[in-house]
Amino acid sequence: MTTILQLVAIVAVVLGTFLSLVGILGYVRMPDVYTRLHATGKVGVFGAVLLLVAAVSSTPLSMGKGLVLIALLLVTGPVTSHAIASAAYRIGIPMVGKRNDLQADSIR
Repeated sequence: MTTILQLVAIVAVVLGTFLSLVGILGYVRMPDVYTRLHATGKVGVFGAVLLLVAAVSSTPLSMGKGLVLIALLLVTGPVTSHAIASAAYRIGIPMVGKRNDLQADSIR
């Protein structure tokens, strides 16, 4: 059983690290705050969740605490990204590109 848990931990660390690196790459490569939040808000949360799965499976951390932390990450990550994007739009940070679904005159 410990071999399976160690294998789960290794796979989760590799995938979590990969997703975190993809989130960082998206943050560096994307042109504006909205697309950067899209890249980091999704990929970064799942990278952290996978790293937490690795911590739960390889250490004596209780499963209940790990599941609560995973649930909190999955709930608060998208909410935080949405709040930051909404604040950026309200203070007038421009979008790169021509499409703007949030403008009142574009709704028909």
